[in-house]
Amino acid sequence: MKSTHLYRSLALTGTLLISACASTEATDTATATNQLAELSAQAMNSDTAYEIVKSLTVEVGPRIAGSEGDKRAVEWAESKFKELGFDNVYKEPVRVRNWSRGIADAKIIAPYQQKLFITALGGSVATPEGGLTTDVAMFNSLASLKQADAAQVDGKIVFINQRMQRDRAGKGYGPVVIGRSQGAIEAAKLGAKAVLIRSVGTDNSRFAHTGVMQYSDDVQKIPAGALSNADADNLQAMIDAGNDVTLAVDMRAKEHGWQTSYNVVGEFTGTESPEEVVLIGAHLDSWDEGTGALDDGAGVGIVTGAATLIKNLTGQPKRTIRVVLYASEEFGLTGAQEYTRKHKEELGNIIVAAESDFGAGEIYQMDTLFTPNALEVATPLFAALAKIGIKQGHNQAGGGPDVTMLPKHGVPVVSLLQDGTYYFDYHHTANDTLDKVDPKALAQNQAAYALLAYFMANSGIETRPAPKETAQSH
Repeated sequence: MKSTHLYRSLALTGTLLISACASTEATDTATATNQLAELSAQAMNSDTAYEIVKSLTVEVGPRIAGSEGDKRAVEWAESKFKELGFDNVYKEPVRVRNWSRGIADAKIIAPYQQKLFITALGGSVATPEGGLTTDVAMFNSLASLKQADAAQVDGKIVFINQRMQRDRAGKGYGPVVIGRSQGAIEAAKLGAKAVLIRSVGTDNSRFAHTGVMQYSDDVQKIPAGALSNADADNLQAMIDAGNDVTLAVDMRAKEHGWQTSYNVVGEFTGTESPEEVVLIGAHLDSWDEGTGALDDGAGVGIVTGAATLIKNLTGQPKRTIRVVLYASEEFGLTGAQEYTRKHKEELGNIIVAAESDFGAGEIYQMDTLFTPNALEVATPLFAALAKIGIKQGHNQAGGGPDVTMLPKHGVPVVSLLQDGTYYFDYHHTANDTLDKVDPKALAQNQAAYALLAYFMANSGIETRPAPKETAQSH
């Protein structure tokens, strides 16, 4: 009898303990849900992110790496973090390439005289003094250029005429941008004097799209530029009509040597586990044509605004929330590479990393790269995001550009996928200005990053290590 009574008592105690644990878990879930809902509502109606973008574009404007604008941006970022109440603000030096565009002019000499709107591609050399005048050889892609005979190209200006396709996720970019990055190398191999590409963009305006290009040490460097899409249409029409077309091109780009820029960092230090870090970032530099509102002023506003709202609305986080504004993303992720190198021994402390660098379109999906057990724990976060139009995606995220190098070190990342349907109408052009930022869509982005960072910093979720073999780029 005693043993039976003992077993019954133990069973009852176990049942009570299980019930207590279940009750505690339910309470914790309900509390998290309520806190996320309140934060979301406040963030969706806050203009914090927009005011940050406005401040950056109006007070600093263009900020190509190593330039005076870049130096002003670094000062601005430090000052803005302090103004917003970040308790730890610092900068880390990054050696960056300093290149300037100079003027870029082009016109059709024959068969019909027409002015063309062009821009130098980032890193291009200049044309010879006084410019160059020669015939044009048109190719529909980099692949077709590679297959050409040198006799078709030698002594001419190569025109790579590949159109970019519009796509919400920006999938039309990759197949076309290779012509921008590799075109000068392949054209020079065949004896071309210069290369012009149809702008890597989805608009039909006369704004030319810049972007970084590459050279090879064993191939002659030739000038490289981009034509506006409207002018590319005009040039194509002349060539399609069977005309021999002659162009005059004058570009005066210049290298100014390596300069020192900075990754600028602002933190809200964790109260319980300050060594554990939730990293949200954007890049501070921009091209010099527009004011860098979409690329990447919007990202700067989104992540800085999100962190600020968490602190102001919910208090100091349990884990450290770190906002990193990276240097020189446009010239090859220079700041991100330096950050990864400098912090290599500490990368294991990062709970999650995310970057906003795709404009200001509404977010429609969040992909993760978490250890699988974390996905169920993150249910309250997914539910909160769903209420603002963001569905749960796959668990193979690559993160934004500056954090794509982190998963190989075991760092979990997320990709908050934005609607990029019209992003490439403005990308890398003089038309990338504040009026292209939709405050309502920006606030939804701000809310998404606030929900992510708050949950990761305060829930105790364990996302590490990232499943390295499944990570893929967005």
